[in-house]
Amino acid sequence: MIDQRTAPYAALILRLALGLMFVAHGALKLFVFTPAGTVGYFASLGLPAIFAYFTIAAELGGGVLLLLGVATRPVALALIPLLIGAGVLGHGGNGWVFSNQGGGWEYPAFLVVAALVQVLLGDGAAALKPVGYKKG
Repeated sequence: MIDQRTAPYAALILRLALGLMFVAHGALKLFVFTPAGTVGYFASLGLPAIFAYFTIAAELGGGVLLLLGVATRPVALALIPLLIGAGVLGHGGNGWVFSNQGGGWEYPAFLVVAALVQVLLGDGAAALKPVGYKKG
């Protein structure tokens, strides 16, 4: 049985971890790989350049929204296809273990599950709520 006293804090910890991970990956693409480098990598996968820009924006914007606890469920749900794409297109050919050359698909697969759990749990504690927000 779920302990109703601690469940909101569990959701908070997961939300903060996911949010920080997305911000870190978006910042990596923006400041280290650069947008041009990210576009080049996406092109090597056969993806249009716009997908690279969308991914950077989604990781940074979605990560910040998760950190703040704004629209947690829809944001986490919207980021799942991005994680599936990373797992299949970016790491799918590298095997299971993420420590393999180029990183395997184990980490993106875990993040898909973590994001799905966040969708099911919701905001958790210390989330910003819009005016008129009713907990559902």
